Amino acid sequence: MIVQIVLFILGFIFLVKGADFLVDGASSIAKKYGFSSIMIGLTIVAFGTSLPELLVSALSAIGGSPDIAVGNILGSNFSNTLLILGATAVVTPLVVKKNTINKEVPFSLLAILAVGFLMNDSLIDGLGPNVLTRIDGLILLLFFIVFVYYTFTLKKERLKVLPKFKVSKEEDIKERKNYKSILLILLGIVGLYFGGEWIVSGAVEIATYFGLSEALIGLTIISIGTSLPELAASLIAAKKGEADMAVGAVVGSNIFNLLWVLGLSATIFPIAYNSTLNIDLILLIAITILLVPLIYAGRKNVLTKREGLILLGIYVFYLVFLGIRG
Repeated sequence: MIVQIVLFILGFIFLVKGADFLVDGASSIAKKYGFSSIMIGLTIVAFGTSLPELLVSALSAIGGSPDIAVGNILGSNFSNTLLILGATAVVTPLVVKKNTINKEVPFSLLAILAVGFLMNDSLIDGLGPNVLTRIDGLILLLFFIVFVYYTFTLKKERLKVLPKFKVSKEEDIKERKNYKSILLILLGIVGLYFGGEWIVSGAVEIATYFGLSEALIGLTIISIGTSLPELAASLIAAKKGEADMAVGAVVGSNIFNLLWVLGLSATIFPIAYNSTLNIDLILLIAITILLVPLIYAGRKNVLTKREGLILLGIYVFYLVFLGIRG
């Protein structure tokens, strides 16, 4: 068990650094062959920084642990909305753009509803087990294409709607020799693979040893672990006075998780769905809707320290609820 816990922790390190290496290597090659920083950010960076969640969900589904796969996605969205937004708002007030309220929040709600409908076969049709099939995954990916198209229509200063968007200037992308870039890409792929494998196998062992459900592990430890880099980046940006895009980035990241990560994972391998997680889906809908009145409460279009503390408080209650449910 000690070995499994060590590998579990190392898995997060390998996963995050693997994604960084892959993004840096691919970005360097893209810049060398004439891609703009904006294009690199919208493609390589945005997709690459979602690879940790994708690897964990896909490997969990393939390895017969679907509760970890779905729990990781839902848990990441809870962490994004409550932990990251809450902690960042406590550090500095977050100005919310009109597009976020009028377009991205409704699109996020649509993504949650689409996932809920597609996964609840027995509840809606009364047929067979609940499974997110390859066809369902392709449907989610079609929704994702619509979201990407919307993102491309945004002005340059709004491109941070993409999760963990971190390339905004040409000088931010370091151009390396081709062999170094390829080496970084290969190291990134290796890190992602072993990191994902160790996290999933460790989560299964820990859940079995302590008598916990795999869904609980996915909703808490794994989802928080894969969200920690984004939390750190948001807090650093807040301290530097550059957190005005945080709400749009979080909502965009939630959409990425539901449509891109879950959609692609299901397309690779169908994911069985535990209807117990419907409660979490309903709570996620409620929290997403709650963002709107919180944004308008107090200072209009601003999430203040008070609203940040409310979000953090809700997250604590949610973790307690998960612990009681087991």
